[in-house]
Amino acid sequence: MCTNKLEKQINYKFKNIALLEEAITHSSFQKNNLKIKKKNYERLEFLGDRVLGLVLSEYLFKTFPNAKEGVLDNYFQKFANQENLFNYAKKINLSVFLKTQKGDNLKNNKSILSDVIEAIIGAIYIDSGLKNCKNFIINNIVDKNSIYFKPLKHPKSILQEYCLDQYNDLPKYSILNKFGNEHQPTYEVSVSIKNHEVVSATGTNLKKAEEAAATKLLSVLKI
Repeated sequence: MCTNKLEKQINYKFKNIALLEEAITHSSFQKNNLKIKKKNYERLEFLGDRVLGLVLSEYLFKTFPNAKEGVLDNYFQKFANQENLFNYAKKINLSVFLKTQKGDNLKNNKSILSDVIEAIIGAIYIDSGLKNCKNFIINNIVDKNSIYFKPLKHPKSILQEYCLDQYNDLPKYSILNKFGNEHQPTYEVSVSIKNHEVVSATGTNLKKAEEAAATKLLSVLKI
């Protein structure tokens, strides 16, 4: 799939197209193409995650000058979470542009697709600086139609409030597994509450894994 089509989807033209190529390349691509020495998205995702956090924090800080920290954090989690990034990835049909090993179907892989969105943010930052990153994030990642409504609480906060109300207890999170590359492992985390089966989920860091597990349990509880 041609990268200029992806540029049109994200409404950004790269000066250095190699950065976008790197951002959409999965580590499995090189393993099955030993003659191809391409970097994968992991380093750019590391950078993009931090840039996304900075831009969202500044934007919300300025948009809500009188809001308390808790309100700002709820908005931040709403836009920075894996689900929101995955929804944007689906919107631009990102999975068809990814370079992976033959046979992989990542259309519904929330973890990888959300990470690639962060990698694209990192690529834009390297390509042309913070100003264009702000434009991209605010115009694509932030849902301006909902931002002035009461913010959604973070999944872990919702689950915690439910447990305190129903059982006067807190959810218990446990690390079940850690696998993948040492510099960027994948975590499998479980969450348990009274009178319900334990559920588990994965994420590219501990925070994302716990968030995914909480979201999965909330779905089971129909909350």
